[in-house]
Order: sequence, then structure tokens, then C-alpha cells
Amino acid sequence: MNLYQDLLERGLSYQQTDDAGLDLALRNPAEPITLYVGFDPSADSLHAGNLLGLLILRRFQLAGHRAIALMGGATGMIGDPSGKTRERLLLDEDRLRHNIEGIANAARRVLAFDGPNPARLVNNYDWFKDVNVLWFLREVGKHFTVNHMVAKESVRARLEDREHGISYTEFSYMLLQAYDFFRLYKDHGCTLQVGGSDQWGNITAGIELTRRKEAADGGATPKLFGLTHPLVTKSDGTKFGKSEQGSIWLDPAKTSPYRFYQFFIQTADADVLTYLNYFTFLPGEQRAALAESLQREPEKRAAQQTLASEMTRLVHGDGELVRAEKASQALFGATIRELDEATLLEVMADAPSTQKPRSVLESGYAVVDALVDSGLCASKGAARRDITAGGIYINNDRVSDANAALAAGELIAGGHMVLRKGKKTHHLLRFT
Repeated sequence: MNLYQDLLERGLSYQQTDDAGLDLALRNPAEPITLYVGFDPSADSLHAGNLLGLLILRRFQLAGHRAIALMGGATGMIGDPSGKTRERLLLDEDRLRHNIEGIANAARRVLAFDGPNPARLVNNYDWFKDVNVLWFLREVGKHFTVNHMVAKESVRARLEDREHGISYTEFSYMLLQAYDFFRLYKDHGCTLQVGGSDQWGNITAGIELTRRKEAADGGATPKLFGLTHPLVTKSDGTKFGKSEQGSIWLDPAKTSPYRFYQFFIQTADADVLTYLNYFTFLPGEQRAALAESLQREPEKRAAQQTLASEMTRLVHGDGELVRAEKASQALFGATIRELDEATLLEVMADAPSTQKPRSVLESGYAVVDALVDSGLCASKGAARRDITAGGIYINNDRVSDANAALAAGELIAGGHMVLRKGKKTHHLLRFT
């Protein structure tokens, strides 16, 4: 299967400016094309929702094409109005530089920047920093009519919002992104821009500008292409890339590999096959087998486990994947004793905790007292009944004696114990 067919099969091709022309261009291995995806430096890391653009670049790179990750050092000073209901806060240059470095680090996790076909990092601030307004209006602005710009969905939606409207600053964003495509075409031979479906107007504007400027200079009409992918959504209507704890970032300092793994493990059955198509490089036969498993044995969650493993390996590497899997299994197995303190605290981050002085272990801290202190049981009598029924665990070992006391020898990860009631209710005891 060729690259374009693969994109279609996975549902990654949402809109194209020239369907047949792009398919034909991608079929010639002797003439690889150059493409780019732009990244908005509004934060110092990309999040899970940004992965799709990076992974499309990676697909093209693996097929022999030349990938450019464009950092919006200049356009980030303006802010793209696409998909926004109000204007964003403007960032200063120091913050933008910091954010761009964080995004570049995320790109390096996914794309290959060395070897026979290295990807490139480009910053549009490099060509906008010395541009003056008169030159820009003459060289770029004259190629667009206000009528044409107002017709774009991202602008029209904001114009209809009387409360917030759209500033001239944001209104001009389309021209800046259009000029990006022109410069990348002139400097790097870039002929394809890829983006989310909300970028369609900006992408077509770049194609139009490049063609008009080439025609004005007496050149031949270049073959340029635009391709958008669907915006990633969740079947329940909530935003993809968000959890109860906030955004799922690619930077391990902002979202640990364990939490990143858990995010994908918790994917709903209604979404997991779509995400396997979008985010993984698994062949069609393997994805079909996972679809069959989901239909036949949904309780095994083989599709979710594969998705989580593939994504964690891709973004964080094999070592962190092993740690994440081990930590995930530890919640209900003996391996919880093998976790270091940082990993245990990460695993138990969502569980309530109680702190006690370690001296209580020396004087005999009864299990029933610990269950009441933790709130897992309402009374000592209820605690004894739960123990007798076999529903209480310490560090995943079942407690069988209702008169048992906690011992210092049961401490794990530098001074902790994990109480569990039933299958899912955990409580972390910290002894200091």
C-alpha cells in the first residue's frame, strides 16, 4: 500500500486541494516531496492532541519524503484565531523562545533529525524579524482581498461574535501563515502543507499567495498541495488530550510516562480503533485483529493495551514503557513491592493518603485502626467484617487475621504501605 492510500485507509485525509495530483506526486520514489506542519508555541510542550501532526510528518519521512517542523516564533506573537472564541494573551520573546525549545524537544522524540533523510526544524521568526509593514503590505497584502479573507470560516465565525469580535492583529494571521508557505517553497522547495481541518483556510491562502507571487515574477505555476487531517475528538464529547488532572503533555516533566500510558489505557472502546488508525504505525492486519478482539473479548482490552504501549514507546522509549507497564501491573500484584518511591507516588497520585509517625508501628498499629483512620471502613466492626470476608489487602497481600497489626517489615518504597479494599479502592499510608 502506498502512502496516500494508507492515509485514506486510516481516515487521516480530511480535505485535499488536489486529491489525484497529490496521490500521483507521492507515488514517485525518485522524486520525494518536501512538506511542513506548523506548531504554535503557546505552551512549552506539545500535548497528545498535537501528536497527529508530528506523526503525519513521521509517516512521510519513513516513506522517503522530507519533513519540516515549522516553529511559529513570529506567528506565535499574533495567535491563530482558528477555533478560538476570543483573542489569546500575547507572549513576549523570552517566553516564545522557551516554548519553542520545549516544542523542538518534543519533535525530536518523534522525528529523525539525523541519518539519510533528516527532518528539519525551521522558525518563521527568521524571515519575519526584519520585515517592515510597508514591504509586507506591498508584497503580501496586495494579493488578498478583504472579501476573500472574511469568507474564511475562522474569520467569519469571529465576526459574527459581537461580544468579542476579531482584532486586526488576528485578522492578519492568515497573511503571515500564507507567507510561511511561500518562503518554505522558495527556501526549501516545500510543496505540501499539512494541518488540522481548522487550518484549511490558512493552507489554501498559502497556496494562492505562492502561485500569485510566482506568476507576478514571471515563473511557472508551481504544483502545490494542501492536506488536512481530522481534529481528534472523543466519542463522549470531551476534549481529546485532557484528563481530570489536565492536559496530557509529551514532556515527561509535565506528564510522567506512567500517566501518559494510563491516559491511552483508559481509552473508551468507542474511540480506541480510531486512535489505533491515527496514532500507531501498526499494519492493517494487526489493527483488524485488534478490532476483532475488541468485538469478541472487550474485557481483555487488548486494543487499549496495544495503543498505550505503542504511544509510550514512540514518545518515551522502551525503557519508560517497561516502567509504565510494571507500575500499572503493580496496583494489583506483588510487584508493588519493587517500585521505587517516585514511581509508587505516581501510581498512587489519585488515591487519598494518611501520614503517621513510624513509631506507631513499634507500639502496634492494628490493621483495623488503619482501616478506620484511612476512611476505608466506617468502624472497627466493619473493618473486621471486611477482613473476614477477604476484602482487605496490604501491599496487595490479603489480610486474613482481623487482629493483625502492621509491621515495619511491610514498609515499601522508603516508608509506605498500600491499603486496598475490594478491587479498586486504594489508600496510601505514609510513615515518617
